Amino acid sequence: MTRHSRHDAAKRWGIFVAIAAALFASLWIAWSALDSPSFLPGINPLQRNTTVTVGLRQAPASLDIRKQSGHAVEQALLGNVYETLVQRNQDNQLEPGLASQWKVSKDALTYTLTLRPNLRFSNGDRLDATDVVWSLQQSIKGRFVGSDMLNGLKSVENRGSSTIVISLSGPNPTLLRALSGRAGIVYDAQADVDYARQAVGSGPLVVADYEPGQSITFKRNGAYRAQQAASSQVTLRYYPDDASALSALRDADVNMVIPDDPSLDASITGDPSLKIIDGMSTSKVLLAFNNSANSIFSDQQVRQATRYLVDSASLAHSQPDAAAGLGGPISELEPGYEDLTGLFPHDPVKATSMLSYFSASYLGTVTFLVPQRYEALGETIAQQLKGSGYFDVQLQAVDDATLGERMAKGDYTMALMTMDETGDAGAFANADSVFHYENGDAQRQYADALRATNGDDYRKAMQAFARTVSQDAASDWLYTRKDRIVAKAKLEGYPKNMVDQLLPLQDLAMR
Repeated sequence: MTRHSRHDAAKRWGIFVAIAAALFASLWIAWSALDSPSFLPGINPLQRNTTVTVGLRQAPASLDIRKQSGHAVEQALLGNVYETLVQRNQDNQLEPGLASQWKVSKDALTYTLTLRPNLRFSNGDRLDATDVVWSLQQSIKGRFVGSDMLNGLKSVENRGSSTIVISLSGPNPTLLRALSGRAGIVYDAQADVDYARQAVGSGPLVVADYEPGQSITFKRNGAYRAQQAASSQVTLRYYPDDASALSALRDADVNMVIPDDPSLDASITGDPSLKIIDGMSTSKVLLAFNNSANSIFSDQQVRQATRYLVDSASLAHSQPDAAAGLGGPISELEPGYEDLTGLFPHDPVKATSMLSYFSASYLGTVTFLVPQRYEALGETIAQQLKGSGYFDVQLQAVDDATLGERMAKGDYTMALMTMDETGDAGAFANADSVFHYENGDAQRQYADALRATNGDDYRKAMQAFARTVSQDAASDWLYTRKDRIVAKAKLEGYPKNMVDQLLPLQDLAMR
């Protein structure tokens, strides 16, 4: 072989080695990107071809979020499939949703909302201001769930494809919050949808399969306007009880469970492959008083003495579903919250002194309704009241349906119950509510809140209202419930607060 030939061979070998090295490097980079998506800039570190399954208890009876009552359908679809004009963050604060911004006139009678650009539904249809106007009109005309929060709406019109103008007959300081819920969903005006089994929205997920009472399977919406869903598939699987859901978690059939009862046994708390996450809800546990004229709780002194008798702080500390003590009708994540737990500290001596003005015959027998799941808590409260020597308490443990029916008829003296909506404190300004509570000052303060023209004035008025209602002991608010998640240790991207109502699935993925 000549020197020239040897040189050419060496050159060809060098080129081969360089190409092979480059090819190997490319393959290694691609493999690394698949194995660890955060390796490459420009690759969404959360988008993976993984599946996640979530175990839940309450299944929606249908997917028709327009007409199906209850939180189950909202929990599944709101923010995942359907998007709203305004959205709520994990602290229940309002943020831009489909509307990137809004302006409110000085008299709070005109709201002008601007949509984000290039919005589309999952079927490819364009989402614009005409869809918004149509959706709001359909909600009111069809009396969809949540449409009652659009009170005072005089007109709604679009100005161009991206601007919506809402005119009110009077101020409604809760309008933006209404637009963060069902009333703010934007539907596709052009789509022919069987809403009971299908859903066409603009969110990061689409419904791929629905088995009523059993499961809902979502797929990633590849055309979503913003960050893609972290997992290619998310399934919500429904279980008849906590035990079967947690068993499925231990068996790796699901990756996350939201139990109804936060109480967990050692097989869960001691399992290193699992983690427990506690968050805050807006669900309030309270001792409701029947304030009607024929009830002993129509007397302010009896109500206040009862609050001194009940050791609310101890109950909040010992209850497994308690996140924090309460003391008033507004929870920590709601506008107008103020810590009112110090108004009625546990003081049996003071309570006994207040009750000494009444004879045992006057106080009579207290019919105490308790949900079956809270029977132990009810027994504790009953013993605290009986310990004063003034109360004869007849505890009746009933199912939820019976509790609701009897309270609606006024067939109770006292009841253990939950309230779980943002803004539901207004029930204490309505004499026709199940509490039959009347207080002129409280009603005026609540009316002032509803006339507020800005958020700050609304919050201040609601604080004043809540303090008045609590000082007058319209009921005894015990604690705010916690939301508990039990998940596989390698699961990430889960929400924390209000998961009993809102369950954003976009960031959920196994690492």
